[in-house]
Amino acid sequence: MNQKISKREFLRRSLAGAGGAALGLHSMESIAKTFDPMNASSENPVGGLGRYSKESTYYIVTPKGVKCQICPNQCILTEGKESICRTKVAIDEKLYTLAYGNPCSVHIDPIEKKPLFHFYPTSRSYSVAIAGCNLACLNCQNWEISQVSPRDTQNFDLFPEALVEEAAASGSLSIAYTYSEPIAFYEYTFDTAKIARGRGIKNVFVSNGFINEKPLRDLAVYLDGANINLKSFSEETYLKLNGGSLEPILRTLKILNEMGVWLEITNLIVPGWTDKPQMIKEMCTWLVDNGLEDNPLHFSRFFPLYKLTTLPFTPLSILEEAHGIAKEAGINYVYIGNVPNNKAENTYCPKCKKLLLERKGFTILENNIQNGKCKFCGTQIAGRWS
Repeated sequence: MNQKISKREFLRRSLAGAGGAALGLHSMESIAKTFDPMNASSENPVGGLGRYSKESTYYIVTPKGVKCQICPNQCILTEGKESICRTKVAIDEKLYTLAYGNPCSVHIDPIEKKPLFHFYPTSRSYSVAIAGCNLACLNCQNWEISQVSPRDTQNFDLFPEALVEEAAASGSLSIAYTYSEPIAFYEYTFDTAKIARGRGIKNVFVSNGFINEKPLRDLAVYLDGANINLKSFSEETYLKLNGGSLEPILRTLKILNEMGVWLEITNLIVPGWTDKPQMIKEMCTWLVDNGLEDNPLHFSRFFPLYKLTTLPFTPLSILEEAHGIAKEAGINYVYIGNVPNNKAENTYCPKCKKLLLERKGFTILENNIQNGKCKFCGTQIAGRWS
């Protein structure tokens, strides 16, 4: 268990993250009800799991144990054992999530932070995360919450109905399931997204995309936007760097696009791992060949973190080369992230090449998109604008 801190200090740290906004007094008072990560309660006494648990929908019972069917890890769990994502346990031949109503991170963020550049610019997104992840990336930027269990973090008491109420009260246009991995807290994401849709609040899925087809399709019905982290274009790299595989992520991209979810893609360029021009070219060619040329591609700069602290920052020259490869392949909207004051964070018209959206960090300085079109030449600009 992490070292205990005061409620006041926890609120200060958690509600005022970089690029985000502190929640108002109403939100602070209503969600700061408990900081005991897994307090057992008569509301849900099964196996002593406590109230922050719920039976999963996607599992089958096999002679070897309970098999989770949410993601391609296909964990088979015997009694009391924990899944790879650290959020699922088997009790009495049933699968339960430990990640329900107990987010460890709550912020109000600019939508550009997700990053989503073509999805209601300048709007705010009520952003939540529960600890856990179904991958094990050596370069994880949020490893303190993604590579641990909800049992190990300081958590809010915020169930789906309350989360939607808080999002509505904050004036946020959307709820983002983000920071760690929403696939690991799938049940919470699904239930919240369904309620939010009924309230007219949009849902944003920020994910690694490592999910099976049926749960993805069931969830995508309620999603409005997504940013999927396409970590590389190599099965070997996915296995060695991330502990996953490429094909399920490619399937996720195609399904989200097919189902009308606004999709943007992030590719973190890690020196020595994902900075190979041929790999980048193959990735971009695949995106264009599969009808994703109008979906923004964000090349993101790597910072030495977690288990790759000895690697250098991604050289700007590599990021610029990747940007050029993507444009040459036919991708219309290409961005470079984690490089302040770079012109490649702006949006340009793919036809007349004029500046449409000028950005500085998460702030938009100039907007030349009118009714979803370039105001100079009238070209329709892909995205969700108003």
